[in-house]
Amino acid sequence: MAASLFLLVFVLVMSSSSTTAQGPPSSGYYFTSSLQSNSFTQYFANLWGPQHQRFDDQGSLTIWLDSTSGSGFKSLRSYRSGYFGVAVKLQSGYTAGVLTSFYLSNNQYYPGNHDEIDLEFLGTTPGKPYTLQTNVFIRGSGDGNIVGREMRFHLWFDPTQDFHHYAIRWSASDIIFLVDNVPIRRYTRRNDGTFPIRPMWVYGSIWDASSWATENGKYKVDYHYQPFVAKYRDFKISGCTAAAASCRPDSGGLSQEQYRAMERVQRNYLVYDYCNDPKRDHTQIPEC
Repeated sequence: MAASLFLLVFVLVMSSSSTTAQGPPSSGYYFTSSLQSNSFTQYFANLWGPQHQRFDDQGSLTIWLDSTSGSGFKSLRSYRSGYFGVAVKLQSGYTAGVLTSFYLSNNQYYPGNHDEIDLEFLGTTPGKPYTLQTNVFIRGSGDGNIVGREMRFHLWFDPTQDFHHYAIRWSASDIIFLVDNVPIRRYTRRNDGTFPIRPMWVYGSIWDASSWATENGKYKVDYHYQPFVAKYRDFKISGCTAAAASCRPDSGGLSQEQYRAMERVQRNYLVYDYCNDPKRDHTQIPEC
């Protein structure tokens, strides 16, 4: 009897521990708690593919890709720091080659020499998870030789089942990527040559990235499954605009609890880190 009771307790403890290990990390602090959600039109306007955008009664924006076009939007203002977040729901099924994004960039104004901070959802094939790619570009070489700083994650939930909040927090000292208020990556400023300091606009888009998005281009967009749909809502933008005469920027950084949450995410869900890629030319990524 005692042995049976011990075995039952052991199984329950191990089951609880296993569930906790795979559950959502807790950061102990919610970045969005003081920010109100606002409508798309308060911050953005259509950039391309207007016939592939629509709003529902709750103000959610749906954009889609088919064989004729994708779609994208752009912020009305440019920013030099801030918090930029949105809730996104992705499409299930075959989405290989499809790229859904929310990002900061000044590519339209500095082609071949631009800065960019990316949250990119890389489409997939049935039975395999979406990949969330985070990336930072700093001043291309001018000849299109842009050096990416990619870190990729598989999430602790299915992003096709519900909306989840994804955000970029860009300060003078660091860039923090967040999922449901949990920090998943921190990119720190070491010098001006490895950190974006020029104003950027906020973008969102869905488009055909067959050449690289899914397993390095192994699987392409298959338009038999069109349209490919992404939904956006709960836009939360709080930043210093480039035109503002004065602004109190975010000081950046993370608490110890937030660091622990980030470390846990990277330990369990990180699937690629550019700094650990032996094929990369590390003279181009001195921060590693």
